[in-house]
Amino acid sequence: MKRIHITLSVLIISLAFVGFRQFDQARVIPNKSFGLGEKVEYRVHYGFINAAEAKVEIARNVSVVNNKPCYRINVTGRTVGPFDLISRVRDTWRSYVDTTSIVPHMFQRSIQENKYRKEETVVFNHSKDIAISTVKDETKTFNVPNNIHDIISGYFFLRTMNFDRVNEGEVIEVPTFFDGEVYKLRVRYVGKDVIKTKFGKTKVLRLNPLIPDNKLFKGEGAMKLWISDDVNKIPLKVQVELVIGSLEMDLKSYKGLKAEPVWF
Repeated sequence: MKRIHITLSVLIISLAFVGFRQFDQARVIPNKSFGLGEKVEYRVHYGFINAAEAKVEIARNVSVVNNKPCYRINVTGRTVGPFDLISRVRDTWRSYVDTTSIVPHMFQRSIQENKYRKEETVVFNHSKDIAISTVKDETKTFNVPNNIHDIISGYFFLRTMNFDRVNEGEVIEVPTFFDGEVYKLRVRYVGKDVIKTKFGKTKVLRLNPLIPDNKLFKGEGAMKLWISDDVNKIPLKVQVELVIGSLEMDLKSYKGLKAEPVWF
């Protein structure tokens, strides 16, 4: 059950572990894919058993951080049903993402997993390429690469990309700051496909986040991600192959998207 609990956390934040490219510091990223008031909900299940729920929400109003207008984006995850009795999770991640450059100015997380608790705030100074992390009364400063992402801002940056310019099989890499470290996240663009959802069939882009070898997942390509092949580019499905069985995350509901998805 501990393995499943760890994988639930991976699934809930896997929306952010994909597809980035670095740009110059004073960059301007055209964005037609998301805006204020968007809300997307997901269901995580292990076979036929509901295991967790996740939400990705953009606030209705612009926030100002570091004197920059930002999207305030919340990602929340919680276990449900029998999983909630065995391994209770109540996690919240929040990122303040620059509306022009799609980089984070502040990242916050509140973790409640069984008896484990953690509260953290990270402030990014992109002019100095530093991240200042505060946990309880302890503050640390880290040097980071230019245009560093957090795990939420990276996902939203992904949604601004034009995948017609990405070759099938191409691996995209980016440094992302999380838990006091800079990670080189690697994602392979697999190509286009059509999948069936609760809303109907739709065209998708297939991504394959590459996972280092470990005892939990079935190899480097154990995680698969399908995002809508439209202006929204929202994740529709995530699948993780475990050593025993698999976990899936499917789209449950949506509102406030830039464009109505096309189902057939």
